[in-house]
Amino acid sequence: MADDSSSVASDTEKEVGITIAEDLVVTKYKMASEITNRVLKELVDKCVPNASVVELCTFGDNRLTEETGKVFKQKKDLKKGTAFPTCISVNNCICHFSPLKSDPDYIVKDGDLIKIDLGCHIDGFIAVAAHTFVVGATKENKATGRKADAVLAAYHAAEAALRLLKPGSNNYQVTEAIDKISESYKCKPVEGMLSYQLEKDVIDGTKRIIQNPTELQKKEGCEKCEFAVHEVYALDVLVSTGEGKPKESETSRAFFSEAEKKHGLMPFTLRSFDDEKKARLGVIECAKHDLMEPYPVYFEKEGEFVAEFKYTVLIMPNGTMKISGLPVDLDAYQTENQITDESLKNLLQSSLAIKKKKKKNKKKTDAGKKEGEAESEDEEEKK
Repeated sequence: MADDSSSVASDTEKEVGITIAEDLVVTKYKMASEITNRVLKELVDKCVPNASVVELCTFGDNRLTEETGKVFKQKKDLKKGTAFPTCISVNNCICHFSPLKSDPDYIVKDGDLIKIDLGCHIDGFIAVAAHTFVVGATKENKATGRKADAVLAAYHAAEAALRLLKPGSNNYQVTEAIDKISESYKCKPVEGMLSYQLEKDVIDGTKRIIQNPTELQKKEGCEKCEFAVHEVYALDVLVSTGEGKPKESETSRAFFSEAEKKHGLMPFTLRSFDDEKKARLGVIECAKHDLMEPYPVYFEKEGEFVAEFKYTVLIMPNGTMKISGLPVDLDAYQTENQITDESLKNLLQSSLAIKKKKKKNKKKTDAGKKEGEAESEDEEEKK
């Protein structure tokens, strides 16, 4: 999978009126998120024993294209479609597994820990989501052990991070919360994984959150940043039962032109090209010349498990809105580990809405106003 994101959006694109301060922009984000959630739910339902990962990924991409094609039909110039192609990563595979038809397939088994990651955009406004579950796990047939640890650690870490995405909080606080919750379940955040600010046509925006920074990231340093009203984030949390150290698995001009026309600045998969062999050669050449940035497939050690939850988040004046991401059936998972830190427990129980401060009743100060009349007006204000 590759990302044609080296071309930075022009200044004319970064015009006034394309933030979520505008109602239409919020509407487009919500439309994209509804499609992302719908297709994600369909894929979860299709992830049953004997299902083909290649076929599931192809189905997901087709459904994203189909659903985005139904909106804003009158606006021919408005771009829409896949923002992040369907990836289905199983068990110790960390992320970005989106095989081609010519690649070795993976057949889903009962008890597999599945991560589905995808996204779409409407007019460049991106909604992405990732969801983790264990095939066959239910309230009556619970997933236990390290699989349950990974799912619960990643889910609660994502929910804690979500509550810290608010004005006045910063990215260092999010990193710390993810670390502490992962540790509660004897797990580790996957090293070096990033959550990014989303902007129009940009999936990896200015502000970022690093979980479990690598030595290089520590050396270079991550710029501390505070979150602000009207910002949008792709909050991505990946947690491993192992060491959390990812390892990679083992005609360009025409290709680049086709990729740019089809996908613009969004990530894409070579499945979307008619000739896979030419596309392979093209993407290798484009990556060599820094025209494209690859999304490598990463793995944890064999026998370990990795869980991921990704949300699209809008920071609004009245609170934080999670607009993408599916609910988790916590009753389907059972573990001996739990969060004991009271501050983290309180954080997880806190509301995403901002509490409005109660206005104090203003007393009339007119010289001729009687005390009884002032009290009467106070009572009326309270009703």
